[in-house]
Formats: sequence, C-alpha cells, structure tokens
Amino acid sequence: MILDLEEIFTVGEETLFRSISPTSSFGVLFEDDLTTGYFYATDNQTDLDILDALHIYNVADVIDRNKPAKIQIFWTENGEIVSLLINNYCHAIFDFKSKAGYCRNAFPESNLDWVQVKNRKLTDDLISTLFKEE
Repeated sequence: MILDLEEIFTVGEETLFRSISPTSSFGVLFEDDLTTGYFYATDNQTDLDILDALHIYNVADVIDRNKPAKIQIFWTENGEIVSLLINNYCHAIFDFKSKAGYCRNAFPESNLDWVQVKNRKLTDDLISTLFKEE
C-alpha cells in the first residue's frame, strides 16, 4: 500500500483533498462542503471527469465533529484500488479495474455508466477480499 495523502481536518469545515493514482490517470477527491463528506472517483485524462461519488458522512450526524480528524488516502502498488481512511477507519474504496465504488452506507446508488456492481456496501469482509487479490 502506498500512502499518498495524510492530513488533519475538521468535519464541517470546507475541505478538498486530491490524490492521483501512481500508475494511471485515475484519481480521487475528498470533499467536505460544510454539510456532507463525499469521496469522488475521477478521470484526470482530459478535464476532471467525476466517474462516481460515495457518501461518507452528514456533518450533523458526526458526534465528535469538533475534534481534529486524520484523513489518509492509500493506493495499491498497481494503482487500481484506493481507500479512504478517517481516524484509521476505512470509509470507502474505489476499485478502478472493476469500476466499482464501495462505502459503509452504500449511498448513493451507482452510476451505471461507470460502476459495474449493484451492492456498494463496504464491509470488513469485502476489504479483506479486495486486498487479498492485490
């Protein structure tokens, strides 16, 4: 695993972090727009095309939102899978090879033009399976 980004941020404050695959034009964005946190899969080959979006949190629902939080974005060595961790907990994964995005609440429904999976629920078992294949 390659740690590409590690920052401290506060939930509910305007935030935008970007990370690009070490081997392709794919990338991700994490955004907190003061009300929600989202993780986006992007294709940086031309303009910044958003391929998919995963809901991470609603600011109002985060109990300790006033405490600083650590965000980390990790890529697999081959640059095909990226994971978003907040305070050492995996909240979302994009698998660019399989065109699949997963998050803990499986929201929103997939963009069927890009995503090829129906079940977007991120579980610990799925995390183990994805990284076992790597």
